[in-house]
Amino acid sequence: MTQWQAIPQLALLKIFDYLDPTARFAASSTCSQWRSCLFRKRYFENFPFHINVANDAQLSFFRLRISGVAKEIVIEFDFRNVAHIQKMRRLLYKVARCDNIRGLRFKTHNVGLVAVGDVHNEQQIDIEQCFVEPLKLFLSRRQMPCQLLDLGAIEALTYYGLDFLKALGKPQELQELTLASIKYDPSHYPILAMDTTLLQKCAGLQVLSLDYDTLSDELLHTIQVLPLRKLLIAVHGLDGEHDGVSEQAWANFAWHFRGIEVILTLVYALEAIEQLQFRILRRNMPLTHVRMLFCDYMNLDALEWMSVHNSETLRSIYYVDSTSNHSSRTHMRDMTRSIGRDPFVMMTWRCAQLREIVVHGYIMDPHNVVGMARLRGRQLERLEVSLVDMSGWNEQGFKEEISTQLGRQWSPIDLDDLHPALGCDLFFEEKRDKFVYELMRQDLSN
Repeated sequence: MTQWQAIPQLALLKIFDYLDPTARFAASSTCSQWRSCLFRKRYFENFPFHINVANDAQLSFFRLRISGVAKEIVIEFDFRNVAHIQKMRRLLYKVARCDNIRGLRFKTHNVGLVAVGDVHNEQQIDIEQCFVEPLKLFLSRRQMPCQLLDLGAIEALTYYGLDFLKALGKPQELQELTLASIKYDPSHYPILAMDTTLLQKCAGLQVLSLDYDTLSDELLHTIQVLPLRKLLIAVHGLDGEHDGVSEQAWANFAWHFRGIEVILTLVYALEAIEQLQFRILRRNMPLTHVRMLFCDYMNLDALEWMSVHNSETLRSIYYVDSTSNHSSRTHMRDMTRSIGRDPFVMMTWRCAQLREIVVHGYIMDPHNVVGMARLRGRQLERLEVSLVDMSGWNEQGFKEEISTQLGRQWSPIDLDDLHPALGCDLFFEEKRDKFVYELMRQDLSN
C-alpha cells in the first residue's frame, strides 16, 4: 500500500470538501480508495450528472454508483431512435424510484419527432408508456418531491404539461418548470390548455417557460402569487382566436415583479415576426431579453418600438438568421434607408440597461457598428456581428476603434467560426434546432 492509499478516509473526505467538482473527479481517479470517497450525496448537491443514453457503460455506471447520490440528472437521447426510447422507459422508472433525484432535464436535438397531426396511435402509446407514465410516477412522490422539470423543448411532451402538473405530489416544492417547446410546424400545432389554478399551487416556482399561446390575462394574474424571478416566453405562430395579453395585465405583472427577467424568444416565427409590435409587444411588458431566431425577416418597426417603449428594461437582443443568403435585402443600410436610422443604434442610445447585441444574417454598416460601440462603451459586454460591409473602410482601423470604445479586443466573427446553424448544409434544420435549444437552455440557466 502506498502512502497515498494509507490516508484515512475521514482525512480524504476533508480534502475532497475543499475541491471543486472538476478537481474532485480528477482526484478520485487516483485509486479505488479515493474513488470510494467521491460518491457522497453532498458532492452532487449542485452538480447535475449527465447521462447519454447511447452510452451503455454510462447507463450502467449511473445505476450502480450515481443513482443513489445524484440530486439532478440531465438525460441526452435521440428522440427518433427506437432503442433510445426503450432505454428511456427503463431509465425513467429507475429515476422515479430514487428519492434523492429531485431534478430532471431532457436534452435532445430532435425536438419535433413528427408533426403532431401525423402521430399514429402506436406512436402516441409509445410516448405515453415510455415517457408520460414514468414521469408522472416521478412527479407524484411526496417524500423528496420534484424540484425541477425540464422537458427539453420536446413538442410531443409539452402537450402533456397539464397531466404533469396534476401529477405533482407536492407542487409547492417545484422551483423550475419548462413547458416551452420548439415546434415541428410553427404554422400548425395544437395549443396546450392550461389550468391556472394548478400553477398557483406551485408556491415555490422561480423559473417558468411557456409557449406564448398559453399566456392570458388570467394566467399573468394567477402567477403573481409565485416567487418568480424568470419567465421565458416562446413564440411560434399566431392563433387568430388567441386574445394575447393586455397592457393592464402586463402593468400589474411588472408592478408585482420588480426586477424579473422576461425573455421573449421567437422561434421560426415567420408570421409572428411581422406582427410583433401589434400582437405581442406591450408598453408595460417588463421585457429584458429578446431573441428573434430564424424568422427570415428584419422587422425594423418592432426594433424601433422596443427601443422606445422597453427602453428601461431591455438588456439583451439577438437577431439571428442564416448568413448563407448575402442578397441586397439583408443589407441593413438598404433596409433602413426609408426610416433614416439604424434601430440597433437607436437601441444603444435609448436603452440604458442594454448589455448585449448579437446580429447574424444581416450585413451591417460599419458606421453603425462603431456608433453602437461609442454609445454604450464598456457597458456593452457583448457586441457580436459577422457580416460587415467594409467597402471604403480600413478594416484594421475599424477593429481598433471599436476595441478602444469597448475596452477589449474586438473583431467581427469569422464566418468559419460561426455555429453550423448559421450556415446552410444538408443537416441545417437539425443544427438549427440545436442552436435554438442551447440558447433557450442558456437563458434559463443564467
